[in-house]
Amino acid sequence: MSNDLYLGFCIINDKVCLTEKVSISDLINSPSIYEVIRVIDGIPLYVEEHLLRMRESAELLGFRIKKSDDEILNEIKKLITVNEFPNLNIKLVFSNLNKSNQLFLAYFIKSYYPEKEVYEKGIHTILFNVVRENPNAKIVNTKFKERVKKELEDKNAFEALLVNEEGYITEGSRSNIFFVIDDKVYTAPEGEVLQGVTRKRILKVSKEIGIEIIKKHIHIDELKNLDGAFMTGTSVNILPIRTINEIELDSVNNKIIKELSIGYINDMQKYIESRKNYSRSGFTYESYIFG
Repeated sequence: MSNDLYLGFCIINDKVCLTEKVSISDLINSPSIYEVIRVIDGIPLYVEEHLLRMRESAELLGFRIKKSDDEILNEIKKLITVNEFPNLNIKLVFSNLNKSNQLFLAYFIKSYYPEKEVYEKGIHTILFNVVRENPNAKIVNTKFKERVKKELEDKNAFEALLVNEEGYITEGSRSNIFFVIDDKVYTAPEGEVLQGVTRKRILKVSKEIGIEIIKKHIHIDELKNLDGAFMTGTSVNILPIRTINEIELDSVNNKIIKELSIGYINDMQKYIESRKNYSRSGFTYESYIFG
């Protein structure tokens, strides 16, 4: 794993450490799982759902996370506080899952949030043939990440849509994917894709505003019938897809995608507002660094 530590401080098993003195590759061993959580105004967005998915990932591998949610939340608060409340993504990693002394790391990572122009233009995506092992668990997989990264760079694409052996699109390399045909939205069924936190929130929002989402695979032969498509993820929210390989889509002007985007942003704002007292209560920078 690359040393993707960012900002001045990280947390290792409840201890504040200088990032410049920490080497991730020297610390993390298989089996390891991770989560990436967006922090806005000191609030880790949808943190409860991320922690639940992390526990589910561990259980799928036959292990159990020994830290309680309260312990993890306290370490997240500590990380946010000592780094002076940045609006960035944090990464949580549990390593040595098969040992009694599990390793827990929390640290900020460099985060890219698409500019307004990207949402207005849409993104270019490519098809990528691969079958991901254990798709429901967020496992550290450096080789897969490097393969996809090279392909994206070679083809100047934003995301890769993963295609299985039967020619069906399952998910993105780092996102969930949704397709629009007529007035319906399609996405892959649970069990075959990583059940992203943003994806779950989109399903919730769609139900609230009356947009039907059908959990069904889309085959590559059906791409010509699409009225639109979009990816979802921690950093991108809902991001319209402009092209899939050479297939052009008018996703940025699709009414359903626009309605879902507005609904999701409203859901985020409600969550943040409901937890506005979370970020700074009971925590001070000095108590962690000097206390």
